[in-house]
Amino acid sequence: MKKTLIIGASPDPTRYAYKAAHMLTRFNHEIINVGIKKGEVAGVAIEQPDEIHQDIDTITLYIGPALQPQYHDYILETKPKRVIFNPGTENYELEKLLNQHGIEPLEACTLVMLSTGQY
Repeated sequence: MKKTLIIGASPDPTRYAYKAAHMLTRFNHEIINVGIKKGEVAGVAIEQPDEIHQDIDTITLYIGPALQPQYHDYILETKPKRVIFNPGTENYELEKLLNQHGIEPLEACTLVMLSTGQY
């Protein structure tokens, strides 16, 4: 299973980050929720991007390019194997930075990847 950090986690059930958290846990992937909202999603508290987590396989982004620069160092220090840019989060600058640090950028949809067995 792939330990996954969700950036842009939200307790709002209409948000795709919320749906992804539930689907990831349904597929037995451990999740860490990071975001600015208070609360929990899929039984996991939403935390601020303060603690650098270890052994993260995947970071899945649910924040737009305008908000991403404040997370660049956090993402790089977390050292995931890959970062999924969900629709609307694509960012050439961050993708280039990830490549320079040996982290795979992937323009995809976490929900589709999970439902088709490609996660």
